[in-house]
Amino acid sequence: MSSNIQEILNEQTQNLSAMNFDMAEEDKGSQFLSFNVGGEEFAVNILSVQEIRGWDNPTFLPNSPTYIKGVLNLRGTIVPVMDLRNRFRFKSVEYLDTTVIVILKVKEGEKERLMGCVVDGVSDVFNMEDSEISEVPDYGSGVDSRFTSGVMTVDDHAVTLLELSNLLSLDLIRHPFSGATNG
Repeated sequence: MSSNIQEILNEQTQNLSAMNFDMAEEDKGSQFLSFNVGGEEFAVNILSVQEIRGWDNPTFLPNSPTYIKGVLNLRGTIVPVMDLRNRFRFKSVEYLDTTVIVILKVKEGEKERLMGCVVDGVSDVFNMEDSEISEVPDYGSGVDSRFTSGVMTVDDHAVTLLELSNLLSLDLIRHPFSGATNG
């Protein structure tokens, strides 16, 4: 890993640690991690974040959907990695020094599953009360909103809250609205 990437990761870790400390003092609502994907800002509950890793080319998996970049060995656990830009059909951009893989965890019954998500960069950690999270707007039948669970306003801009149980669902890997074509 280049020293540039390591410096950025160290800075992001320090910033997140400082923000976590500040947020813990407020102890208001739930904490969320926000990140950029294709110029848009998304968030997940911080309790779903296992870790944040610098960009590293995963091991390729033949015949996988285009948004599955491969797998990583995370201390003995094989973790699939998806690029959220491809999953959400954003225009692909190159991987920069700010590109990271956010390792997310989701519970399925008694089991916990990990998946890495490639994002353009980590933005912020913030608190939000459940009452401050708006429902996903009704887009009609032409737009599938099962990957989102709400919309929040943070510093005067909208942040989309992701529904991880659906986004990371192995049953939805070939979901037609998620860029899941083989190639």
